[in-house]
Amino acid sequence: MGHKMTEEEWRAFVSNGTRTGKLATVRADGRPHLAPVWFVLDGDEVVFNTGAATVKGRNLARDGRIALCVDDDRPPFAYVILEGRAQLSEDPGELRHWAARIGARYMGEDRAEEFGARNGVPGELLVRVRVDKVLAEKGVAD
Repeated sequence: MGHKMTEEEWRAFVSNGTRTGKLATVRADGRPHLAPVWFVLDGDEVVFNTGAATVKGRNLARDGRIALCVDDDRPPFAYVILEGRAQLSEDPGELRHWAARIGARYMGEDRAEEFGARNGVPGELLVRVRVDKVLAEKGVAD
């Protein structure tokens, strides 16, 4: 039986290492769309970027509701599900800054600027999601 994580625990969990998020968005016909994303926490917001022309980019522009699942698939298992509504920006400075921060998390500080330059370009979206709801459990198999 799992145990609920505290706010401090779930924040540390989702920020640990290079765990990806599994992002759920809503397609125009109501079906879910699921895709992995690199992300960082910025206060009470999840921040990631995506192409404006991707399925998730188009979904977010039309309907900003999201759910993001971050999990540990090793026993005793744990997961965090964050829900909220996305706000989109195409501001070049913000895009490049956050693309670099995200790149640093997943590829290392020495490659941060490379990923900022690659992903902080026209056609990309900066996505900020204010977390409205959290479901977080650890020790699921205990």
